[in-house]
Amino acid sequence: MSFQVILIIHVLLALGLVALILMQHGKGADAGAAFGAGSAGSVFGARGANSFLYKLTASVATGFFLTSLTLAYLATNETTSTNEPQSVMDNVVVQPVAPTDMPMIDTKVSDIPSE
Repeated sequence: MSFQVILIIHVLLALGLVALILMQHGKGADAGAAFGAGSAGSVFGARGANSFLYKLTASVATGFFLTSLTLAYLATNETTSTNEPQSVMDNVVVQPVAPTDMPMIDTKVSDIPSE
């Protein structure tokens, strides 16, 4: 697999992980459910949504972690296997600067005309 394909999968997993986390209820939402907040009539049942979303979030997070490790491994392998410079500073060529023939001008503040 190429680096770009894994990167696309990684971004999609990250977006999915954010969406799954935002869909879950916080711990304070359980108090409302005790007084008949209507979670019993949900698609997954009274407790089914928490279990299903938890398992789905855990699996997406595992995929995100694995793609992170794979991208890190591929990034270090690509830089060490090529003969290209490792740093931007390796491309810098220092050229000597030729001295200018302009004489130094000695001016004093009193020599500057005022308005």
